[in-house]
Amino acid sequence: MNSIRLLEIAKYVDINDSVLDVGCDHAYLSIYIKKNNLCKNVIASDISANALEFAKKNIAKAKIDINTYVSDGLSNINEFYDTVIISGMGTNTILHILDYKELPNKLIISSQNELYKLRKGLNLLGYSIKEESVVYEKNHYYVIMNCIKGSQKLSNKELKYGISNNRDYYLYLYNKNKDILNKVNISKKIKLCFENWQIKRIINSIK
Repeated sequence: MNSIRLLEIAKYVDINDSVLDVGCDHAYLSIYIKKNNLCKNVIASDISANALEFAKKNIAKAKIDINTYVSDGLSNINEFYDTVIISGMGTNTILHILDYKELPNKLIISSQNELYKLRKGLNLLGYSIKEESVVYEKNHYYVIMNCIKGSQKLSNKELKYGISNNRDYYLYLYNKNKDILNKVNISKKIKLCFENWQIKRIINSIK
């Protein structure tokens, strides 16, 4: 597996975790975790039966044992798991998946959008974001969150910009705002200037 994003996600898996990889697609992450003995057990699911057929073929080719389920999120899994990985989806889809009566102790989450909404949603669901990391792959920054059950009160700045220490990512956010300053109206310009003031403080705090 040569995906920087998936390798970073795998770093948050612990040896005692029983992992459910939701939306596993072709099961590359599940196979990597299982093959390298990174946890107790791995199961893989996807809402698409067609995607899961590719996953099953890849699992068979790797000559390892991973049970697979066609499932809309957590709704059709009849094995024990205490850690859920959800990546490669948008925030609304992730929060829909987590709208479930029995949630695991640990989540490893990577969303493609609306990170403020995701962080706020995770806190409201009773999860504490313990770590965040950011990786750059295929011209895109990916934010990965390691969460466990527990109370947390993030500041508005932390909800918006996260808690990683990736200086390049924050410089990217700063320059992205800067590039559009002259293309927006005055009220939007004031908002972007304030955002960049906050981002600059974060950048300066990273050693």
